[in-house]
Amino acid sequence: MTSNLEISRNATLKPLADVAAAMGIGEHLCEPYGRTTAKISLDAIGELADRPKARYVVVSSVTPTPFGEGKTTTTVGLGQAFAHLGKRGVIAIRQASMGPTFGIKGGAAGGGYAQVVPMESVNLHLTGDLHAVTSAHNLLAAMVDNHLHKGNRLGIDPFAITWRRVLDVNDRDLRQIVTGLGGKADGLPRQTGFDITAASEVMAVLALADSLPDLRARLGRIVVGYTGDGEPVTAEQLRAAGAMCVQLREAIKPNLMQTVEQTPALVHCGPFGNIAHGNSSVVADLIGIRGGDYLVTEAGFGADMGAERFFNIKCRASGLVPDAAVVVATVRALKAHSGRYRVVAGRPLPEGMLDESPDDVHAGAANLRRQIANIRAHGVTPVVAVNAFPTDFDSEKRAIADIAAGEGVRAAISNHVAAGGKGAAELAEAVAEACAEPARFGFLYPDDLPLDRKIETVARRMYGADGIDPSPAARRQLDSYERCGFGSLPVCIAKTHLSLSADPSRKGAPTGWLLPVREVRASVGAGFVYPICGDMRTMPGLSSHPAAEVIDIDESGQVVGLA
Repeated sequence: MTSNLEISRNATLKPLADVAAAMGIGEHLCEPYGRTTAKISLDAIGELADRPKARYVVVSSVTPTPFGEGKTTTTVGLGQAFAHLGKRGVIAIRQASMGPTFGIKGGAAGGGYAQVVPMESVNLHLTGDLHAVTSAHNLLAAMVDNHLHKGNRLGIDPFAITWRRVLDVNDRDLRQIVTGLGGKADGLPRQTGFDITAASEVMAVLALADSLPDLRARLGRIVVGYTGDGEPVTAEQLRAAGAMCVQLREAIKPNLMQTVEQTPALVHCGPFGNIAHGNSSVVADLIGIRGGDYLVTEAGFGADMGAERFFNIKCRASGLVPDAAVVVATVRALKAHSGRYRVVAGRPLPEGMLDESPDDVHAGAANLRRQIANIRAHGVTPVVAVNAFPTDFDSEKRAIADIAAGEGVRAAISNHVAAGGKGAAELAEAVAEACAEPARFGFLYPDDLPLDRKIETVARRMYGADGIDPSPAARRQLDSYERCGFGSLPVCIAKTHLSLSADPSRKGAPTGWLLPVREVRASVGAGFVYPICGDMRTMPGLSSHPAAEVIDIDESGQVVGLA
């Protein structure tokens, strides 16, 4: 098959003004950024308000293998497929972080004939939004340390500062550092560290804000640490939020691009899928929902994580109600969930996984059933997309369809990577049928439920746990957050994405376990509390042979080696 990069370069693109016009977006709302990308003014939200709302579809998946199961390609392929049914699709996806692009994972633009183009632009800087997030975040970090150095009027406890620094690079050596070394003029020495930019609360804030004033208010609510008496200290108190908002005034505008089949694509924000909600921006969806017949967006990781947060965090912020949800399933993922194989990122799949074995697929079916139930728990109709790989056997793909049928759920085999929108037409038909059913959407828990009960509700209903096992420290933090007035916030549980449980080695749908909660943190600006349930790496490291080793410029100035 032709490489992703070659497909991207050979794609025929529409003038971007025509792509925008098809969504009802006038040229006065488009701010060109080169020839293939444009920023969309937030004024579009108001100007498009009289247009009909599109059907709203979220794409999630079974619990993925370390390679991912193709949610982005499915999102793009499905968006393209609606044109083959005489309908207008719009897609909304997250921006790529350059850490993974130069690491193991590669780019985040889709793949094959189901990708957003140009591939180089999507995966390398785009319009610089991530750099704006990095700059705003680190400005706040600098102002925290400057406040300490200049007398600490607010009484910040240096040992209770929670605000670290960020960088859009995979660099394990920056996870734990000491700052302020040198003389008295160089600041106060203290231990801190770096996270990757996608893990910044500023990124989560940007993704959940519905306007520039809302962004400004959320930035002001960011908690950077606590006083000796346990009182929270905010960016507003440090008088940093205004300058942060100025740095983000362009970044809040969604980026308009197109797919290889000229379907409009809104590419905006990339919050971490482990400690944040892992969804693209609210403002992109508020624009896209008026730009076609179907708006297809993607939620990170499995339905227990990205989709649950889409429903309970993003939909709370946007006020939008989903009409259907796609659960992407692959033969290799269900074989992995049989517990018979060990899949490791950066290594080839075990040979046995490539043999024809529908029995292995059925052995991993419990995970798919659980993820279907997780969608239904929110009153949303699920559709199973069987994302086809060249190594799959027909009997194995049929096995997934049979599992879905046993749950009373529509399923379609999708070949969008090799055949583009045409290859996803059957999936689009199934999604359209699901969207036509009456909507019964509801949140998993009410706002006024105590934080520990919210965590337990997600653990029991989404993960299949018997309950939660909070540490004494986590209990104290939960009590403190309730006293500080954070109890009405939704929860965003930080755990491994490789299992429904908190243990990445447990496959399928584990039962008979408690969710361990070792600590709890608050992203007050973003508007959620996140319990830490496992060892979360917020600054990835590079592998022995990262993608950066092969990415280069050829003699003609073209990028090579980008995957």
